[in-house]
Amino acid sequence: MRLIHKVAIVTGGASGIGLAIADRFREEGATVCVFDIAGGEGCYHVDVTKEDMITAAVDDVIRQHGRIDILVNNAGTSGADLPTHLMDADAWDAAFAVNVKGVMLCTKAVLPHMIRQGGGSIVNLSSIYGTHGTKGSLTPYHATKGAVLALSRQDAVTYGGNNIRVNTLLPGAIATPLLEEYGNRVFPGGFAQYESYASRHTPLRRIGEPKDVANAALFLASDEAKFITGAELVIDGGFTVW
Repeated sequence: MRLIHKVAIVTGGASGIGLAIADRFREEGATVCVFDIAGGEGCYHVDVTKEDMITAAVDDVIRQHGRIDILVNNAGTSGADLPTHLMDADAWDAAFAVNVKGVMLCTKAVLPHMIRQGGGSIVNLSSIYGTHGTKGSLTPYHATKGAVLALSRQDAVTYGGNNIRVNTLLPGAIATPLLEEYGNRVFPGGFAQYESYASRHTPLRRIGEPKDVANAALFLASDEAKFITGAELVIDGGFTVW
């Protein structure tokens, strides 16, 4: 029960990695509030690009639970599959609105409460593609995930004196609906071919599962990581070291 008596917000928590994180936090005793554009039972319907929706949802969490101990900024989009010379400016802005502006707005909304209560833990989801290029053309995705790393470092420095820790997870290939859609779209043999390809190029010879990321998020969110801030934890089966 590593998160007993803690209140957590998980954005994009209705599916994929976000759902796994929300479930794992609940298993460890946390009260979990999910923000997701899909809405649904037990979720706040929140578009992370809309500050008014975020503020209203955060205010309601405070009204109901009195505090916010953990924020996981997981909501994201893959963005346009285009190289820079073919990039549409609107598509570029749309990716940054979700993947970077969304992180900033959600962090902005919870910070006053964390400062008031004397601390908190923020876990941001970046990607190994925030530090490495690929043969594909998900250019805005790479750029936004690099920006999340920079924002996380700066916030770790800025709010360390308030006992607010800011750390980042960098997943590699994780079996989620988003990755399955990508594999089916890009590889002639669909997701199965992509999974085989990615596994061959990974030292652990498999792609990851959402719970692999959820367990890492749990550690960084918990008091076990109370002296860790500004860290960037790679979860890729060794893909980026081979």
